[in-house]
Amino acid sequence: MNLSTREFHLIKNLVYDKFGIHLGEHKKSLVVQRLQKELWNGGFSSFKEYYDYVTQDSSGQALRILGDLISTNHTYFFREEAHFEFLKSTVLPQLTASLQDRGEKELRIWCAGCSSGEEPYSLAMILSDYDVECSPGIESYILATDIAATALRKAVAGVYAKDQVSRVPLLYRMRYLENLYDGQWMVKEKIRKKVLFRRLNLMRREYPFKKCFQIIFCRNVMIYFDESTRNQMTARFSRYLEPGGYLFIGHSETLDRSSGLYQFIQPAVYQRE
Repeated sequence: MNLSTREFHLIKNLVYDKFGIHLGEHKKSLVVQRLQKELWNGGFSSFKEYYDYVTQDSSGQALRILGDLISTNHTYFFREEAHFEFLKSTVLPQLTASLQDRGEKELRIWCAGCSSGEEPYSLAMILSDYDVECSPGIESYILATDIAATALRKAVAGVYAKDQVSRVPLLYRMRYLENLYDGQWMVKEKIRKKVLFRRLNLMRREYPFKKCFQIIFCRNVMIYFDESTRNQMTARFSRYLEPGGYLFIGHSETLDRSSGLYQFIQPAVYQRE
C-alpha cells in the first residue's frame, strides 16, 4: 500500500507528539513495513483512513498498538558488556557501602525502555550473585518499563531462543536459565521475581514513582529522539535518581553536560550531581 508524503507527515507528527520518537524522512519505508499488516487486518484502504481511526479511538487502544508497531525492540543479553563490568567493579560496591552506612536496605534500579527483557534479566543475574557474595542484608529491586505491550509480554514470559541466550556467560546460563529442550531457554523463577515489568511512556511529564532510584539504565532508547526531547527526558530522570546515583546510556548516545545535572564518569556513564 502506498504511503503519500502527506500521510507520512501525519503519522510522523502523531508518533512524535505521543511517543517522542523522531521519524526522519528516511524512515518512510520503515513506517510502511511496520504498519502494512495492521492496515490489511483492519480493512483500511489508506494510511489516512488508519490515521483517522487511531486519532479518533477514544479507548486509546489503537494508539497503543501504533506505539508497539513503531517502537524498535532490538536488544540482547549483556549488551555493551563494559557497562556490566563497571557495575560489578565500581558502582555496586560504592552504592551498597553507602546504603549500609546510612542504615538503608534497598537498592533500586530502573531499566527505562527494557524492550523484551534481556537487559533487566542481565542485571538481575549480576545482582543475584552480588547480593549473596558481597552485600548481605541489601535487597535489590529492578523496575523494567517499556511502551510496547508486545515486548513486555515476552519479557514477563522470560522465554528466549537458543541464539538469544548465546551471549549469557556459561556460569550464569547454568545457574539462572532453564533449558526447555525445544530450542528455547527460560529465565528461572528466582531471577524473574527480581524484575517488575510495567508499561510506561517516557514522554510523561511526571513518572509514578514513590521512591528515587540509585541506578537508571536507559540505553539505546534516546537515539530515536531529537535533542530537545533527549534533554527533557534526562532532566526528568534526574528527579527520580538519587544524588550520587548513576545513569547509564548507550555508547552511541550523548548527554548535554551543560545542564549541570550529571557528572561525566566514563563513556555512556554519568553520575547525578
